[in-house]
Amino acid sequence: MAEVSYICKRTVVSTKVMQQGKFCPLSVFDRVMENNHLLLVLYYQSPPGLKVGALTAKLRESVANVLCAYPIITGRLLKTTEGHWMIKCNDAGMRLVEATAKGSMDEWLQNVNREKELQLIHWEPIFHRRYFWSTFYVQLTEFEGGGLAIGLSCSHLLADPTCATMFIKAWADTTLFGKMITPPLFHPLPTPRPLERSTNCKPYTALIDHYKNTIEKPPQVSSVKHTTISLKFDDNAVRSCIAKAIDTDASFCREPTPFQALAGLFWICISKVKGRQNGLIDMSLSLDTRKVLRLEKSFFGNCTVHNKVQGHGISVSEFSKAVTAIKGVEDEMDNDRVLELIEWLKRFDYEHPPWMLSDGLICANMEGVESYSAIFEAVYKPIHASYYIEPALGEGQVLIIPSPSSEEESLRRVVMVTLHEDELDKLLGLELIQQLSPAILMGLNNQN
Repeated sequence: MAEVSYICKRTVVSTKVMQQGKFCPLSVFDRVMENNHLLLVLYYQSPPGLKVGALTAKLRESVANVLCAYPIITGRLLKTTEGHWMIKCNDAGMRLVEATAKGSMDEWLQNVNREKELQLIHWEPIFHRRYFWSTFYVQLTEFEGGGLAIGLSCSHLLADPTCATMFIKAWADTTLFGKMITPPLFHPLPTPRPLERSTNCKPYTALIDHYKNTIEKPPQVSSVKHTTISLKFDDNAVRSCIAKAIDTDASFCREPTPFQALAGLFWICISKVKGRQNGLIDMSLSLDTRKVLRLEKSFFGNCTVHNKVQGHGISVSEFSKAVTAIKGVEDEMDNDRVLELIEWLKRFDYEHPPWMLSDGLICANMEGVESYSAIFEAVYKPIHASYYIEPALGEGQVLIIPSPSSEEESLRRVVMVTLHEDELDKLLGLELIQQLSPAILMGLNNQN
């Protein structure tokens, strides 16, 4: 097993001086995520015979160029007179940690567990002297036997998984092509104009009620340790899961998406593991609303919206019914309803930052996260990506992430599941999971 050695932590500033006196306000979707943070790591093969340290030096130089377009990364947090966070644009820079690991990346991936993987991601909570706290941290770890891991951490206050990956993609494009293909766009979230409201839009309170209840509820904290497994489902497994999820009794049934089918599968299975008989545990879906809000793909800011799926009245044997409930919640989150939520959050005054991901089971749709398009060297694509949304509270967490795929196998997905360790052991033993024969990328056999 590789052992990580930390070489240094340095500050990287942009190659162009930032405009002084400029501020980036944070949106209502940003502010509700203050209590959470993101961790991600991308693994890359490296050119053979490359001296350890050479790749880090190259990437350190290129990231300074890309930071010119990311004032939210080089700036620092301040509060407005109303007590809301904003970014003061300046040249304080981004923290970069350089590290090496013994052995090869292939050996690491064969034996990795949650604790070991988190060694590849440097994270520091918001410092009490926040003006000195870097909004983003990047760690470059070169494996002595070949391979590179890029770890990134940031407060969820500043970015969702799509944005965080977008930054790495911009960095990769700058390294490979000498320029950013798609620069980030910073602007406020949309707000409805009177003439844009749908005349057929009925009042929808379920989404706002979920936010109101979550904001007012204290977080569910457990003393039992959580751990994480990572499972890869191939194209045939996902197709089989979709087929099982179709409601054959319905007069018209639209085929579920890979996310809907896998979310339904794990909702059923985790409810079984937790001993539910009469009804499933309540689940909160985390959905990217960029398309719903008609935003550009390059929009930088939180667009993840959370909505509850009621488990009452669905038994652990009703797979298709569970998937139908998930589809229903996704369909209800249209443009008008998300805009209503934005307006409500602007008006609602809460004393303390809420714990948005602490109630029930959290299931995140990460279909829009383009991890495998972040290519730094012409022939060396990312071979694996892991994401964590911390802290993991409540009933647990399921992240459904695209996997490297071809046109022939476009449905492959990776599912990262965070639960209590004894629950994960039971989950892997369930027939519904075993029938699909997922590859275990990170399992309990690797846990210390």
